[in-house]
Amino acid sequence: MVIEKAKKIKLLILDVDGVMTDGRIIIGDDGKELKFFDVKDGHGIKLAHRAGLTTAIISGREAKLVLLRAKELGIEIVYQNTHDKVGICEKILKQKGFSAEETAYIGDDIVDLPIMSKVGFSIAVADALPYVKDAADLVTEKKGGRGAVREAIEFILKAQGHWEKLFERYTG
Repeated sequence: MVIEKAKKIKLLILDVDGVMTDGRIIIGDDGKELKFFDVKDGHGIKLAHRAGLTTAIISGREAKLVLLRAKELGIEIVYQNTHDKVGICEKILKQKGFSAEETAYIGDDIVDLPIMSKVGFSIAVADALPYVKDAADLVTEKKGGRGAVREAIEFILKAQGHWEKLFERYTG
């Protein structure tokens, strides 16, 4: 059943803090915010794009560095400083012509539960809160900011039959 859900995915929506990052926020004396992003997660996002998936970010916080990372990875749909993730998701689906069934979301905290219940394939990172993991179709083995996004993407790409072709690009 989980594989069947993953086969339908065309849009992957990501939370940032605790999913694309390990959840730590570093604020320097100058007030600038820093976050840690995993390079393997980033390459996973690039692989998703090569397979034809669309990616988006919906985050409750706002940080310029999220826009910089999104641009670097080719993520064109970015919404920050929003507490209505379901409303933003519906807006994206309408604009891009995707259905909820064709949408996956990766989350880690209580604020992610409403959107996780609306999409076709919900994913929680390994260090998500227990009730978030209980609500998810798939729980990654990797923690947020430590390869969870890559793991989820590989799961989707394998379910859809894209992985072998992408893998061959690197192995000849």
